[in-house]
Amino acid sequence: MSHRVCPWWLGYLLACPLRRLIMDPVKVLTPYVRKGMTVLEPGPGMGFFTLELGRLVGPSGQVVAVDIQPRMLSSLKRRAARAGLLERVDARLAAPDTLGVADLAGAVDFTLAFALVHELPAAGPFFAEIAKASKPGAGLLFAEPSGHVKVLDFEAELEAAIHAGFEVVERPAIRRSDTAFLRKV
Repeated sequence: MSHRVCPWWLGYLLACPLRRLIMDPVKVLTPYVRKGMTVLEPGPGMGFFTLELGRLVGPSGQVVAVDIQPRMLSSLKRRAARAGLLERVDARLAAPDTLGVADLAGAVDFTLAFALVHELPAAGPFFAEIAKASKPGAGLLFAEPSGHVKVLDFEAELEAAIHAGFEVVERPAIRRSDTAFLRKV
């Protein structure tokens, strides 16, 4: 597995509106996110999914977006402010070894882990931290870019999520991604 973090400047490409032609965040997220939810999004980059998550959780919900790159977070905040969603987005700077979400213990309804687990030194501690933050029955949409992440590596990461206390519910089809939707047991 590769453990290189996506450079901050690539965030502009990943947040580009043209990306919606390939992957529509509304279609990806709508089956899993409802108004009033607390959503955790590790590795949001500049907010390709974050803004849609903010719309879906509504004024009574919250999106906790956690990244290790300050430049990604500052761009995400600007984009959220322009979209009128800043009050719903809690943008946090993570440490290299932790998401820093202990204050969310048992409070998260849904986590989106999209194209980031392969950038981590180890999937086990990451999924364990997500499990601690999640309510029983909370959802986890886990996806890795197919081709970029080998199928065997994706399956090993998925096993780490299962070991942390999640069970696979389905394998939704998301273009150019190996994907699993899981629930906390």
